[in-house]
Amino acid sequence: MSSDRHLSRRSFLSLSALTAASALTGCASSANTVTSGDTSIIYRSPMRLFQSPGASSVPSGAELAVMYGPVEDGGFLIPAVPYEEIDPRYYRQRVLDPTGQPPGTIVVDTPSRFLYLVQADGMAMRYGVGIGREGFAWQGSGVIQWRQKWPRWKPPNEMVARQPELVKYSIENGGMEPGLKNPLGARALYIFSNGEDTLYRLHGNPDWRSIGKAVSSGCVRLLNQDIIDLYDRVPTKAPIVVWQ
Repeated sequence: MSSDRHLSRRSFLSLSALTAASALTGCASSANTVTSGDTSIIYRSPMRLFQSPGASSVPSGAELAVMYGPVEDGGFLIPAVPYEEIDPRYYRQRVLDPTGQPPGTIVVDTPSRFLYLVQADGMAMRYGVGIGREGFAWQGSGVIQWRQKWPRWKPPNEMVARQPELVKYSIENGGMEPGLKNPLGARALYIFSNGEDTLYRLHGNPDWRSIGKAVSSGCVRLLNQDIIDLYDRVPTKAPIVVWQ
């Protein structure tokens, strides 16, 4: 790998202090629409922030069948994920920690479409994610201020202005009720920075096709089975760092 693809720890910490130039405006392309194919993204830096080490272990077929099988949760039956149709690198798995962050920290590696939860033994849980389209991305550091099971989806007014068909789900109208078609899925983790809501979420995803792609309006999507696993591991006030 060429030297320009290596970042020092100091460079990582400097990068984490940056904030996005544009504000986040929502957490889904639409309630029921999936963008086919990957959306082209121009990053502020051409560097790929992380490459997972070769020590990662892809789960076996039997393990995957359990991990991504149907789940009954909160009165809803989450369907099985056709994991055979997803790139295996996006399967939930334990890997050597490539982030250098303290245990308990969530790190979102936007270019690589990975989310890491750093563990205390030099390892990390890694999840495949879908991320926001260019122009809606947020970067920086914050905390998980609030967590919610089966959240209501309330698109911001700016998003409703761009997509008037969403007015029935507006904040004023109480949002979309929880359920399998809700863009926030089974769980949502709400990110605050400097005491303010960033409007940036880690959340479940009713469509597995978006994993590894850039289709949402800013937020980080995980498979519903994965966001449930992450939710159970991450306490409120957990630190989070997002890099572009």
